[in-house]
Amino acid sequence: MTALPGETPGTGGTDTPQDAVSPPDEAGAQEPAADADPASDGAGAAEVVDPASTEAAEPDAGAEAEAASTEGAPEAEAASADTEGASTGAGTEAASTDAASSEPELSEAQAELAAQRELRERIEQRKAAKAAPIAAGAGLSGTAADLLAAVRAVESGEKTGSAFFASPAPAQAPRRTAPAAAQPPRTPALQAAPAPQSASPEALDAVRSVLVEGGAPEALARPAVGALGEQAGELLRTDPWQLLAVPGVRPEQADGFARALLGADCGPDDGRRTAALVGWVLERAALQGHTALDAEAVRAALAERAVSDPDAAVLEAVEEGVALLFQEGGDEEPEETEADAEETDEGGLAPDADAPGEPVRILLGLDRYALAEESLADGLARLVNTCEKAADWAEAAAAAPSPSAAELIRTTAAAGLVTHSGGEAARAEPAALIAAARGLGLRAFGAAHSEDGRRRLSAATGDPDTAVTLAGLLSGAQGPGRDEDGALALDLLVVLDAPQLDVEGAAVLVEALADGARLVLSGDPGVLGSAGAGRVFADVLAARTCPQVVSRTPDPGPIGELVSGIGIGELNQVDAPGKEVVIVPVRDAGEAVHRTVQLVADSVPRAFSIPADETQVITVGHGGAAGTRVLNEALKQRLNPGPGRFGGFDPGDRVVHVPAPGRAVPGVVRSADAEGLHLDCGGVLVVVPQERVESSVRHGWALSAHQAAGMRWPAAVVVLPGDAAQGLSRPWVYTAFGRGERHLSVVHGVDQALPHAVAQVPAQERTTRLRPLLEALPTPDAAS
Repeated sequence: MTALPGETPGTGGTDTPQDAVSPPDEAGAQEPAADADPASDGAGAAEVVDPASTEAAEPDAGAEAEAASTEGAPEAEAASADTEGASTGAGTEAASTDAASSEPELSEAQAELAAQRELRERIEQRKAAKAAPIAAGAGLSGTAADLLAAVRAVESGEKTGSAFFASPAPAQAPRRTAPAAAQPPRTPALQAAPAPQSASPEALDAVRSVLVEGGAPEALARPAVGALGEQAGELLRTDPWQLLAVPGVRPEQADGFARALLGADCGPDDGRRTAALVGWVLERAALQGHTALDAEAVRAALAERAVSDPDAAVLEAVEEGVALLFQEGGDEEPEETEADAEETDEGGLAPDADAPGEPVRILLGLDRYALAEESLADGLARLVNTCEKAADWAEAAAAAPSPSAAELIRTTAAAGLVTHSGGEAARAEPAALIAAARGLGLRAFGAAHSEDGRRRLSAATGDPDTAVTLAGLLSGAQGPGRDEDGALALDLLVVLDAPQLDVEGAAVLVEALADGARLVLSGDPGVLGSAGAGRVFADVLAARTCPQVVSRTPDPGPIGELVSGIGIGELNQVDAPGKEVVIVPVRDAGEAVHRTVQLVADSVPRAFSIPADETQVITVGHGGAAGTRVLNEALKQRLNPGPGRFGGFDPGDRVVHVPAPGRAVPGVVRSADAEGLHLDCGGVLVVVPQERVESSVRHGWALSAHQAAGMRWPAAVVVLPGDAAQGLSRPWVYTAFGRGERHLSVVHGVDQALPHAVAQVPAQERTTRLRPLLEALPTPDAAS
């Protein structure tokens, strides 16, 4: 049951079973009847294939159904453990490194770990401040007890939830203020973030001993220590279901492990099992983007796992601190007026006594997401309320290159938080804002999701110092660094690719901004959401707690016209005289793989002078007969054949590195030695230790749309085999089709599933708490 890096965030492999992977279809070797050369395929217009003129695609009967959940389960990549066999790691064979004389810069992994470490420490401090530790099985106190009482009363019908949940907002702690005078940006000395602590040999030996005794693979030892700490061996022996905390482990496997260790002492209603299952269900929901889950859904999931009393199991999990309870909806009890009281005393009913109120919805969530959402909501409200509202940027707005850019500059001058929506061409407007703010003497920076986005922003502003990646900004490797109070030393931050912000990353970012700083969240609402839990950009837009600027700049060319139509649910035929868009019909998955290799290796380079290493293949899922695994294998054989002597990789291989959950960084293998695998990730040298190669590096000629979000290439080849139909949605098609700058080829084998997805399959909703939290906060700049 191997979960490749890049398949699931957080707890990779738990969302989709990996133990039923079918072998690739032998049809992959089938020769097609026609060439897929864009230079010779059809006339000038690119059109969606008419089902009457092409044969329907025949899904491979043995294809893995993994692609069906790509929209519901974002594929942001995390290291995951193989629960079926031992891990191999990278080879130890040394090779000469091409960049031995260059000192590696701070890696994405170190930057991401530093940011996550900072958030974890802050969350622990807040937890300690809110309440003392809760002993397992002990009663709750304070707010936690009120929450528990509310659930019991609401579910029994004794009282309304609002009587318990209404509580005054905590007083906001005083915050530091941004320096009044703008200072020139400074570049701190590059320092490596602390490397993750390796598991001690003693801890690994102890865990291996327990795993062997319970019949589990020894390969789980290292991820178990990583998930449970140095005492993992003792913890697993006393509570075997803690194995569910290890990425890739499923409940039936944990049950077998527990039976082997405990024998007759365990059962389906064991408190340790039910508590672990509640945590596992919520972690699994987080993989799909939810920060909380309806209590009814949790109870239903427990019932499916043979828990006889799901209600008691949920309450016990809350008592033990596994999950937190929240109320959504339900207004406070209306105050009784004097007239109402008199009418009631006379024997009549009070007015509207029978009028139904807003239903109370009880949610369960993990503490880290709950605290991150609360911290983010407070931080955004702080930025709204502490910003100078009387700034005069009229002259800068008048000099803006477009009306939309001028509107964005004027709006930002009067608000601490602004949202900006638009397509690819609209990225010029945040760039103009940054340039205008710099011209006014402000410390203005733009942060992108990826290194590719940073380069594009740098080109748009004309100043490389203005553009950073989010990971680089938070780690101090890029950007202005921190001031004496620990805040980012800037006056204006524009975050591009804002839909890719997950709630934990956004909380860390906003916490790092000083009072008085301005924040602009800019992005395309039509693309796939963040790989991690939450939907920050969508929630801020929906809450309408800040001014919103919508760009009027359309994306140019046939690709821009096609993608714009998809955004409103229409898959239109577009005129593409320069072969900017080409449809390549295929009959089955084997032909889809063949045509894809042909396009990347021959047709696109010949027709458009775009080399193969600048063409990106995008497909729906990792499994199946034309998923990323099969496509990458075929593309490697054609473009960079080799024995894979460095843990399955050879110098020159295109790869995607997953330094932390939710991060997919494209790169190229340069060499390998005793230190690990040496990668060039967009000009940044990264060394991946041998023990992490298998879990965090995979071939990258073909990516999923979630992995490709926030990046663009000169050419894109989108592969839609027949078995991918269930994984399609409007955001998926919108994201995938928009990754090509000059050329888009669509290997089309899903027949009418493509127009159906565009017209009728919107983004899957995520359950989050950020929007109501924002709506409840006082924000004088709220949009009308």
